Amino acid sequence: MPSQQKKVIFCMAGMLSFVCALGAVAALGTPLWIKATFFCKTGALLVNASGQELDKFMGEMQYGLFHGEGVRQCGLGARPFRFSFFPDLLKAIPVSIHVNVILFSTILIVLTLVGTAFFMYNAFGKPFETLHGPLGLYLLSFISAALWLPAPTRTQVQGSCGCLVMILFASEVKIHRLSEKIANYKEGTYAYKTQSEKYTTSFWVVFICFFVHFLNGLLIRFAGFQFPFAKSKDTETTNVAADLMY
Repeated sequence: MPSQQKKVIFCMAGMLSFVCALGAVAALGTPLWIKATFFCKTGALLVNASGQELDKFMGEMQYGLFHGEGVRQCGLGARPFRFSFFPDLLKAIPVSIHVNVILFSTILIVLTLVGTAFFMYNAFGKPFETLHGPLGLYLLSFISAALWLPAPTRTQVQGSCGCLVMILFASEVKIHRLSEKIANYKEGTYAYKTQSEKYTTSFWVVFICFFVHFLNGLLIRFAGFQFPFAKSKDTETTNVAADLMY
């Protein structure tokens, strides 16, 4: 049985993982990833608007991974609109990137829940050394926090599920101009241009989950377990002495 101190540490790590999983689930389903403002270029040019008049041509939107809503303004009053990525915007967005964001978000949730179960089992159960013990926790933390991707140069780039979600979503928003494509969807008369974009609650929840996996790894280390595949100096000295004897 683990000591009382180890129980507390594993419980803390398990609770952090569980809260992280709940946060990731909420982030996946809520339209709180991006808040953007966009400008109606066509309407402003037609009336040669300037100064405070430009406010009449500023719209805004807020969206997540599945749906969102906003308001278009082009000098003729506000026009609220709602949209869904599936199936409404399939022809307007980079589908492969968007699906990968959802996929890695789901993987993050699943692995975090499994990690929570392992932490609690190690705190209150009798873990098997090979799978449910510290090595199993390291393995899960590694899978959750790090994916090794082979590169053509035979080097390996370390990343994580949470990090990949943030990178892919940021590239979809900034490089592929996701907000601008949404604003111009089915708008044949007017053309809109993105003015500002701000990451909101759900995006930062994913960042916290990314950080928690590494924090859990530190908690395991503080519990008194050595990192796997790392031998102490005493062990190495004993092995060397044994080799010399033979």
